[in-house]
Amino acid sequence: MTLLSIKKYISFSLPLFLLLLNPIFAEQSLTKSEILSKANECFKDLQYKLCNSLFLEIEKMQLVESDQKRYKCQASILGLQTELIEAYYFKKLKKNRNGMMIPHVIKNC
Repeated sequence: MTLLSIKKYISFSLPLFLLLLNPIFAEQSLTKSEILSKANECFKDLQYKLCNSLFLEIEKMQLVESDQKRYKCQASILGLQTELIEAYYFKKLKKNRNGMMIPHVIKNC
């Protein structure tokens, strides 16, 4: 192998290798419908494990949408994430937990 072919191999392989190591892309992500379904469950029950894992899944989803320059979708997802965090951590302050951002996520994503 020549030096040029080694450089081409490395320049092609390195980004792929880094992408596979990145936990955001290496794990299987939930679909949008699964995220919306779990968001409804989280608003109803506010279970720690379900809500905590959902926060991370929504974060992955909004990063993907940002990378694809789908900013309306990203903003809607961030709004949903904010509502979930507010409902979970401030559950004593706010009685109405209905997920106002879910229709916006459906519309924009």
